[in-house]
Amino acid sequence: MPRALLVIVIWLVAAAARAGDVAPLPMTRIADGIYVYAAPYELATPENADGIGNLGFIVGADAVAVIDTGGSYAVGQRLLAAVRAQTERPVRYVVNTHVHPDHVLGNAAFLGLDAHFVGHANLPQALADRGLSYLAATARLIGDAAFAGTQAIPPDLLVADRLTLDLGDRTILLEAWPTAHSNTDLTVFDEKTGTWFLGDLVFSGHVPALDGSLRGWLSVLEAIAARPAGRIVPGHGPATMPWPQAAVPTRRYLQQLAGDIRRLIAQGRTMRDAAAQAAQAEREQWTLFDEFNGRNATSAFHELEWE
Repeated sequence: MPRALLVIVIWLVAAAARAGDVAPLPMTRIADGIYVYAAPYELATPENADGIGNLGFIVGADAVAVIDTGGSYAVGQRLLAAVRAQTERPVRYVVNTHVHPDHVLGNAAFLGLDAHFVGHANLPQALADRGLSYLAATARLIGDAAFAGTQAIPPDLLVADRLTLDLGDRTILLEAWPTAHSNTDLTVFDEKTGTWFLGDLVFSGHVPALDGSLRGWLSVLEAIAARPAGRIVPGHGPATMPWPQAAVPTRRYLQQLAGDIRRLIAQGRTMRDAAAQAAQAEREQWTLFDEFNGRNATSAFHELEWE
């Protein structure tokens, strides 16, 4: 065998061995054909490879839809391995619920599968604006080994309002929402089981993170809470939660934040005061409070000071 060919064969065998060594993410079957990875309440580290947001997939008679892919190629590989542990049906859709890196940067693991990448109509521009900074920050946080292969893959199938996808004897409804948690929020509703993937429109345990509009988020929460669902999957928190009770903590936190910010503005206080004082009554209800609350208060102050 020619040496060059031998080298290629050895590389292919090694690559196959590496692929076989990928440990599937631990998934919970929450309903018929629906599997969720409930992520830990952590910041991105080399140990978790930015696998810190909930991920899932829905299996139809003909195909699979993946819901979010994690914050690195390594996490995306583990999610794909989890899909393959359950079914050999093709992954036809990879859906991103919003732009944040812990939900989109695992997309590259699904390249080459002939799958559509699906997102909010605003997602391509959001990734164009933020993708390079997200990649640089993620590489710094998780290290080169965990980051290897990670790319920002934009959607090729956009949702401006509603879109129904057929997985074979199973339809899922995708809906784009006005600016709330972010300006790219997309939800996925499985009509067969009444399971609703809400992305980061709902948090449980992990303090909410505001990157869109405080008033918009409260408005969207009111709208979705009026809709029936058998169970919901939050962006962060337990794999499945009852509805609409699951929205209560997020709404309570945001209302506390809004009330405190408005009071501080009325008192002539500064943005620094807001970062230090707003929503402190909620401190004991959430993990990672100090890591996110100050930024939430700053964003809310910017939004509310001229209302």
